[in-house]
Order: sequence, then structure tokens, then C-alpha cells
Amino acid sequence: MNRRPTLLAALALTATAALTLSACGSDDDTPAKDKDTIAGADTGDKKSPSPTPSVSDPASGGRPKITFPADAKNVFEYEKTGDAAKDAALLDSTLSINSVDEAIFKGSTDTEALGFYNANRALSASITFVNGYLKKNHTWVGETRYFDYEVKLSGANAAYVTYCSDESKSFLKNRKTGKVDNTPTTADSYVLYHTKLAKNADGVWQTTDIASDRGSKTCQP
Repeated sequence: MNRRPTLLAALALTATAALTLSACGSDDDTPAKDKDTIAGADTGDKKSPSPTPSVSDPASGGRPKITFPADAKNVFEYEKTGDAAKDAALLDSTLSINSVDEAIFKGSTDTEALGFYNANRALSASITFVNGYLKKNHTWVGETRYFDYEVKLSGANAAYVTYCSDESKSFLKNRKTGKVDNTPTTADSYVLYHTKLAKNADGVWQTTDIASDRGSKTCQP
């Protein structure tokens, strides 16, 4: 199904090539799959038990709590890389995703987590994306799966993370009527994401740029 059309419109798709080239030119070529415990979500980590799907697990003091409704969750499938910087970037990447969805569920872009885990063009795109949902009185239900993660570091404060999403089990829901749009699964249910992250002064890996390719064959089963 197609539950993120607004996001695609908000993103600068030309950034995909730039992000890919930057990642390929980074100083670290070791891929990693997925992340650890995430806010407001479930996890496919084979090495750790699943956290409560509706509540975030702030890894350190001062991090905002992210909550999801009972009828929606994100699932992140991954294994830790063993590299502290990579694993931190991967975890904060998942929290960035959750922060955007939390804003949709709360019906507001003025949430603490949205600006905490996103910055620059990624924050602007996320706000546009969330507002697209709100203008149409949309939210979503079901499960979105994120998988095939790869992370590359560029110096001490930059990272590039690519991953796929499977939206075949998540559906748009009208916020007022409660009607769920049970759309069929198509190639467009699968999306390839290219993201750039920067570590800020507080040690948070914020997503600063993002581009996506809906229907990518890379992500299709």
C-alpha cells in the first residue's frame, strides 16, 4: 500500500544520488543491519527481546519519550554492528522515523521528539509530510517493517544510513470517521531510503537529509 505519498513529494529526490555517492566515498565500508531498542516501536533484533511497542526507551537522560497508539507499530529488523558509533547512529535513525509517526498520531508537528531527532532539510520535509496527513485528516494503523540496513561513517560526526521499508501491512485511516483504507500490496508498498545523519553537540545523531525511491526493486520480495 501507499501510506507515505506526501513524504515523497516533500523530499528532494535529486539528493538520492548525492547521498549514495557520499556514502560510497566515506571512510567506512562495513554494512550493518538494523538497530537496537527503539522508541515507540517493536524490533526484529534477534539478539534482544522486543520492547514494549508503544513506548520509547530513552537510552540516556534528557531524551524525549515517544508513544504510539495500540493499533500501530514500526518494526526494525537488525543486528548490532559492534561499533559504538554505528550502533548509535542506527538507533537514532529509528527514533527519527518514530518521531515523525508520533507527530502524525498526536496530530501536531510541535512535538519534542520531531525536532530532537531531525534537523535541517530532513526536519522541513518531515513537517511537510506530517502536515499532509493532518490536512487530509489521516493517520495510519497496522505495522510497517524496516529492514536491510546499511550504515557508513564519514569522520566522527557524520553517517549515512540506507534501509528499506515494507508498508504492505500498514494502512491509512481517517482520523474523524475511523475508516481504514485497506489498499492492496503492490510494488509501491516497498521503499528504499537514503539518509544522512549528523551527531550534534549533545551526542544525538540527527537525521539531516533524506531521499526515497518508492517501488525500488532493491526492497521488493
